[in-house]
Amino acid sequence: MAKSAMSNSAVSNSSKSKLNRQAVAGTSLLILALLFLAAVVLSGSLFRGARLDLTQNKLYTLSEGTQRVVSKLEEPITLHFYFSDSLAQDAPQLRTYANRVRELLEELTDKSKGKLILHVIDPLPFSEDEDRATSAGLQGVPIGPGGQSMFFGLAGSNSTDGAAAIPFFQPSKEAFLEYDIAKIISSLSEEAQPVVGWMSGLDIGPGFDPATQRVNEGWVMYGELSKLFEMRRQDPAAKAIEDEVQLLLLVHPKNLADDTLYAIDQFVLRGGRLMVLVDPYAETEQAGQGADPTQAMFENKSSDLAKLFAVWGVQYDPNQVVLDAQYALQVKPREDAPPARHLAILGLGKTALNQSDVISAELESVNLSSAGFFQLSEGAGVALEPLAQSSANAAAVSADRVRFLPDPQALFADFAPTGNNYVLAGRLTGSLKTAFPERSGDAHLAESIDDANIVLIADTDVFSDRLWVTVQSFFGQRVVDSFASNGDFIINSVDNLVGSADLIGVRTRATSSRPFTAVEGIRRAADDRFRAKEEELQSELAETERKLTELQGARGDASSALLSPEQQSELQRFQDEKLRIRRELRQVRRQLDADIESLGGKLKFLNIAGVPLLLTIGALGFAYWRTRKRKEQRA
Repeated sequence: MAKSAMSNSAVSNSSKSKLNRQAVAGTSLLILALLFLAAVVLSGSLFRGARLDLTQNKLYTLSEGTQRVVSKLEEPITLHFYFSDSLAQDAPQLRTYANRVRELLEELTDKSKGKLILHVIDPLPFSEDEDRATSAGLQGVPIGPGGQSMFFGLAGSNSTDGAAAIPFFQPSKEAFLEYDIAKIISSLSEEAQPVVGWMSGLDIGPGFDPATQRVNEGWVMYGELSKLFEMRRQDPAAKAIEDEVQLLLLVHPKNLADDTLYAIDQFVLRGGRLMVLVDPYAETEQAGQGADPTQAMFENKSSDLAKLFAVWGVQYDPNQVVLDAQYALQVKPREDAPPARHLAILGLGKTALNQSDVISAELESVNLSSAGFFQLSEGAGVALEPLAQSSANAAAVSADRVRFLPDPQALFADFAPTGNNYVLAGRLTGSLKTAFPERSGDAHLAESIDDANIVLIADTDVFSDRLWVTVQSFFGQRVVDSFASNGDFIINSVDNLVGSADLIGVRTRATSSRPFTAVEGIRRAADDRFRAKEEELQSELAETERKLTELQGARGDASSALLSPEQQSELQRFQDEKLRIRRELRQVRRQLDADIESLGGKLKFLNIAGVPLLLTIGALGFAYWRTRKRKEQRA
């Protein structure tokens, strides 16, 4: 009995101990769960808005220029982001891009310290929100059989009734997304229209035309700039540039006095922006009234800023014109002559335009005529980033070859491409020194306060109407139709330069869509093999046909339609060979699909099982390490 009692007592104690361990384990799990929930809630409060950008191109990290634009805001700016989410259910690509835009706007709002106020709106069809979106300048895109309009744009306003908008966010322009939004914010933070001072040796602005005895509206380019900026003419003999001028536009500067050059020099050194259009042969330059036509033909029509260029480290020859066989446009030299390619009149496409600079990217075509080129002097302490450049199938020749040219075909006679890509337009940046070190005074600057930012274009004809627009009169109104992107190129340049230095620093960004480079590599390799097999088949076919022709010619009865045994044997061999090569072609295609499927399977394994397995191995290794450490401590 005593043994039985002792045994029951031991069992009872063992059961209690087991229950206590279970209770402790359950309590520990409950405490851990509560601690986990508390940590999630606490981290959500403490680290709200914090992000870790692990993307290769830092897609979700604002550029320094954008951050400075936002941090300098003094007055609140309200942004209304309109996206028709309810109508975009069947457009997953657009919804993905809309999330990208919204995340960027939220990031900007978080960085603004309350100066940016964001409203996200889903404008339902025929609602007041839709009316407000339309009145704000947004563009509705018809979608669906009901004719509803889908909106995907941004409207901004400031405290002084200033307004700006992005009518529609186009996924194809994702590289410019941050710049476009930063530009909207920057423009709303400015109080007045930017002031652009212009100085020109050509009659680009409005004035009286003595030939027609009428008021001339000026070139279309000038009119388009006047719609966006306050254009102030600067006297070509001026000894100072007005203080309000943010950008000085020089078009065909000729024979400028040293005092005027000094004014330009000091304007740039104190932080003013400069855009220069020079030309080895300005075809739009007209002789003065009453001038002898014969003498006017021999007048020098080139322009230069030799004194300033030399100090800035820019080499430019006003007697050299770039010829380019790849970008040469067809022109009609005479009414009775057929169209001919003109090596000096160039139509630059996307391959010739810098796609990483907001000035030249996304432009379809820019036309130039008798353009020169720029390059840096040896040891120049500045950078010249090409905005537009020739192809390698180009050469530089004397401007006289173009000036006295009766037939464009004559340019091909001695044309010898050099293999160089000539910079026809570029952005010059860096620290500059004065071209007038001998001058002095209280306001005199010997070097630039900040890095200069100058746009150089070696052609003034790009500004002229004939290279990019047709102008017609419709009931007294001037109707303009553009056939090239010259206007966008010039306006983009001015718009970028008159922006703040922070905004100028915001360039194009990489897009969020990433190509499957491994898959593309497999596909290219398989295509190469497939193409090689196709060439082999064509070669076999040509060789067999040649042999069949020889056999036919060797026959005595060539008129017979029957094949000889030799021809039959050769034909059968060809057919067998053809079937074999076709089987190999199919095998190459199957191998292509198999390689891609194999890669996809590996990626699925890594995503589904690989990472959890790696974490499990890490946890087991950590547990083993702790166990060994405890045993060592006990020993």
